[in-house]
Parts: sequence; C-alpha cells; structure tokens
Amino acid sequence: MVLGVTGTDGAGKGTVVDYLVTKKLFTHYSASSFIGKEVVRQGLPISRNQLRLTGNELRALHGDDVLVAMALKEIEIQKNDNVIIESIRATAEALTLKRHGGILLAVDADPHVRYERVQMRRSEKDQVTFEEFLAHEELERNDPDPHGMQKAAVMEMSDFVIKNDGTLEELHAQIEEFLTRFS
Repeated sequence: MVLGVTGTDGAGKGTVVDYLVTKKLFTHYSASSFIGKEVVRQGLPISRNQLRLTGNELRALHGDDVLVAMALKEIEIQKNDNVIIESIRATAEALTLKRHGGILLAVDADPHVRYERVQMRRSEKDQVTFEEFLAHEELERNDPDPHGMQKAAVMEMSDFVIKNDGTLEELHAQIEEFLTRFS
C-alpha cells in the first residue's frame, strides 16, 4: 500500500505516521524532509515561511509533483511494500500519488486544539502567536503562488478523513477503521 498523508498543521499527521510505522511496519517518507534538506543546503533560516517558499521554488523548478515523485523514486529503488508519504500539500502531488495507486488520507482537528499541539512541540517553525498560526494556515490552504500549497484542495481529494479532536485511543481506532476499509 502506498499511502499519502495530508492535513492541517498540528492535526496529528506525525502521530498517525508513528502509529503506522511502529504498529503496522510502514516505511516513512517525508516530503517536508526533502524541503528541509534543501533549506539547509542553501544555508537559509529554518522557518515555516522559508520551508513554504523553498517548497514552492522546488515545485517551480522541477514540477509541482516533485516531492511525491522523489519519494516514489526512492520507494521503487528500495522496493518497499507498505509506505507512507507524509505531507502531501499540492494537488499535483495528490494526483501523482493516486496515479501510482496511492491512497490519500487527511488528518484534521479544531484550530485551537492544533495550535495547542503546535505550541507543545515547540519546533523553530512553530514559535508563533495564534493569529500568526491562522495566517500561515490560510496561506497554506490556498497559496496564491501557482507552485504553492493547496492544502484545502488536497484535503478535498482525500479518500478518508480522520478528525483528530479526541484521545489517542480514538485516533488509533480511526486509523484501524481506515486500514480495514482500504487494506
């Protein structure tokens, strides 16, 4: 199974991925890590905005599905069966995933819950006010850059949506429901 994961910031995409990797032995590929490596290679500051701009630049230079294409290339080389490509953020990425038989899973939660989670993880890119968090989210939902993120449209393309406002046990139950339905 090739599984793409999309969703809003702080919704629990990483927790879903961790569950599938540890409990179901999926292999994880992160589209964001490809962007992060490029930011570091260019010696740029690591911030949410810089990651967005660098992702847009990579899409403009190499095609709007470049991040998923890179992951699919690695998957083919490594010959992994059950894989997750985390952070599908552009419609071209979702379309390429689906053309290769992939399933798209979206994870979402209430904005206040997500902001709390983001503040708890306290990464460099997450040190923002609630208002800044919402502004970043709005830009990522439908970036005016033609090579930018279109999270809203990608989430609409998903095959299954997990609403992660509850407990960890409830999240795990939803993951199991998804697997039962799509395995």
